[in-house]
Amino acid sequence: MSAPRIRALALCVFHHQGKILVNQFHDADANKTLFRPIGGGIEFGERSVDAIAREVQEELNQPITAVQLLGTLESIFTYAGKPGHEFVQVFDAQFSDPSLYEQPWLIGHESDGAPFKATWRDSSSFSADSPLVPEGLYDLLKAAKLL
Repeated sequence: MSAPRIRALALCVFHHQGKILVNQFHDADANKTLFRPIGGGIEFGERSVDAIAREVQEELNQPITAVQLLGTLESIFTYAGKPGHEFVQVFDAQFSDPSLYEQPWLIGHESDGAPFKATWRDSSSFSADSPLVPEGLYDLLKAAKLL
């Protein structure tokens, strides 16, 4: 078992008409549905802006433009019964292909190849029982008027 460590992540909020693109997943231990934007780990020596472009390309096979840093969050949490600690660079960006905004969902793939369905959600989708994660993201997006 590896020692606990802090992870550096880059997440991207694609916003369109009051909705953002999120991946939905379930924490069986907490019996909660969680929503998180597209993104993943920042590799050693990689800038976070480059990490988000790489992650979106790997997960959705799509290029992005107009990448802007919205803020940084620190998240200390428990998922699947295990503690986690992350520093998260939160970006906004645009898909190069504008037709993606008209699709109700996009099919993506996790790093292990498992498929997922990213959907467009508005602020009414998120609650205490089905939160937008990481903690603080909802407030950051509200302040930026993206939700």
